[in-house]
Amino acid sequence: MFIISSLFNTLICFVLVMVFVAFFILSERKVLSYIQLRKGPNKVGLAGLFQSFADLIKLLIKVKINVQQYRSLLALFGTYLLVVLSVSYCLLYASFFSGSFGNLDLPWFLIITSLTGYSLLGVGWGSYNKYSLFGALRSSFGSVSFEACLMCVLIIFGLFFSGYSFQWNSGSGSLFFCVIPLYFMWLVAILCETNRTPFDYAESESDLVSGFNTEYCNVYFTCLFACEYLIIFIICWFSSSIFFSGFWWWVSLVFNIIYFLWARATLPRVRYDYFVSFMWEACICLMTVYLLLAL
Repeated sequence: MFIISSLFNTLICFVLVMVFVAFFILSERKVLSYIQLRKGPNKVGLAGLFQSFADLIKLLIKVKINVQQYRSLLALFGTYLLVVLSVSYCLLYASFFSGSFGNLDLPWFLIITSLTGYSLLGVGWGSYNKYSLFGALRSSFGSVSFEACLMCVLIIFGLFFSGYSFQWNSGSGSLFFCVIPLYFMWLVAILCETNRTPFDYAESESDLVSGFNTEYCNVYFTCLFACEYLIIFIICWFSSSIFFSGFWWWVSLVFNIIYFLWARATLPRVRYDYFVSFMWEACICLMTVYLLLAL
């Protein structure tokens, strides 16, 4: 009975998050358009409110003639794995709001996050396009690089609250006011983990293509695109949950969502060698110092 209840809560949360994703995509397009001095989508529905649903229908009815080859299975594996990981994120999201906390919520989040790189690698590797493969390799390496920072933050959380469950932070103080620089380092890490500007290395100017999803359309592209924004929302919620509590939780959730929009609209892409140097020479050193202090 508990399993059925958990699956039902996960399904409800998945549907609600997907509805939010539709309006989040619309708001991002609106923000980018006004920053670029244009109106953006405004034809479908009142002020373009149903533009995302129209795009969804258009993508679903597209037809692609598939020629099955041995690497096509790898592409399907990467796509389905990303969908499964998104549902797993929603399982954690549902457990948080239903009050059914576990003792290992944070390690489970880290495990799900670490598998995202494999899904991106499978999607790019199985698409028969060298630029897609290059984009997938860059994205996977960026995700793996900053997973060290994410792991250090979660370990510090466990040492601070003496546990790895969301329950410890729900009624306790905020981690943000104890380690403020750690929060700003976390903001950089989540941009890299979600492949967002300025760390969107799946696309590059020399390739002139979309990235690892270049040869995808209809349902498969919809899965990749929707799961990307679903993971962004879940990470915004997760960031608010581990650093804040009470009233500040809601403030930080809104801030994190606006932060992703602002970063996409204003920040240029960072050079790849600068990114690697910043990761291993600055972030890891700072995280090591905080770990020693936490001990």
